[in-house]
Amino acid sequence: MSDLKNVLLADDNANDVELTLAALGANRLANEVVVVRDGAEALDYLCRRAQYAARERGNPALLLLDLKMPKVDGLEVLRHVKSDPNLKTIPVVVLTSSREEQDLVRSYDLGVNAYVVKPVDFRDFMDAVKLVGGFWAVLNELPPTR
Repeated sequence: MSDLKNVLLADDNANDVELTLAALGANRLANEVVVVRDGAEALDYLCRRAQYAARERGNPALLLLDLKMPKVDGLEVLRHVKSDPNLKTIPVVVLTSSREEQDLVRSYDLGVNAYVVKPVDFRDFMDAVKLVGGFWAVLNELPPTR
């Protein structure tokens, strides 16, 4: 069996990050979760630049991506990921508070794998993240790294 890949969580909201980490932990997700606070940092991580230049090679098992982030928004991160031959196989799940139809349509146009609106209710939020993390990081089979 291959090494367990990490999950990249890109979200600038500290409360949502805390809840997401708690939900993944409650689901006993063994994958390490790397948290980045804006789109620029997400791209630095994925492209192994700046403070992430020395990180181990390989893509995360999953990118949980908020849309409304500073510096570089989630749609731009998604566009970059899905247009880069080295990154395009990373499953990207948009986990956002945006119910705007244009965000939903644009996300799917850019190749998102799933679009989840963050539930307002605490328990619903926890359940949604458990399902997302369990499927994409544990059950989903990724293609071999080239």
